[in-house]
Amino acid sequence: MDLVARLGAATLRVLQSLGHATFFLFDLIRFLPAALRRFGLVVTQLHAIGNRSLVIILASGMAVGFVLALQMYYALVTYGAAESLGLIVNLALVRELGPVVAALLFAGRAGTSLTAEIGLMKAGEQLAAMEMMAIDPRARVLAPRFLGGIISMPLLAALFSAIGILGAYVVAVLLIGVDAGNFWSIMQSRVDVFRDVGNGVVKSCVFGLICTSVALYQGYESQATPEGVAHATTRTVVIASLGVLAMDFLLTALMFSTP
Repeated sequence: MDLVARLGAATLRVLQSLGHATFFLFDLIRFLPAALRRFGLVVTQLHAIGNRSLVIILASGMAVGFVLALQMYYALVTYGAAESLGLIVNLALVRELGPVVAALLFAGRAGTSLTAEIGLMKAGEQLAAMEMMAIDPRARVLAPRFLGGIISMPLLAALFSAIGILGAYVVAVLLIGVDAGNFWSIMQSRVDVFRDVGNGVVKSCVFGLICTSVALYQGYESQATPEGVAHATTRTVVIASLGVLAMDFLLTALMFSTP
């Protein structure tokens, strides 16, 4: 009975946290019009969240493109299907690897930065001071960061996919010797803008919402101590990464289940 009681108490705590996080997300969405009226703050966050994440996104995209081209070529050449290399690389990056890997990198770089920033503002009582001045910190501080993260994520995922395809071209065409015309033409003829590229953009927008909202929630609800901020930063990476992977499965099942 003691085990059942502990399990029930843990379940109630998880459900309570999920409910509180859901209301927090609704508040952020409600404050988005206020963030648009302060678009200069959003632009600042686009630079802090998106522009400063470019290096790791581009480097990782290039490396993934290199490895994907090599692995796919060795697998396809066995069956005489090396001419499909460009198509498979493109679909793998645009549909899955681009949005998912970029979101995981986004959670590790930008998500932890947001959590630490908001947590330190809370520890320094800056958020409490804003509340005493009748300024809602969720509208003034959190909403511009939330909107900046949602806008940045699709752009970063698109850059990841583009640089990955370029990396695959370097390996497949310049190093291995695959025909360049065939590499590009099969992409143009077999990749659908709405089904493949469009669904990838939708995925990246959802992943941006998940990563940014988790990071802001963990920072806003963290304990006002250095240890509390450190634990909140760790929880941001874990929860955002698991959320991205779980949502990726659900979105893939919904988007690509029908031919």
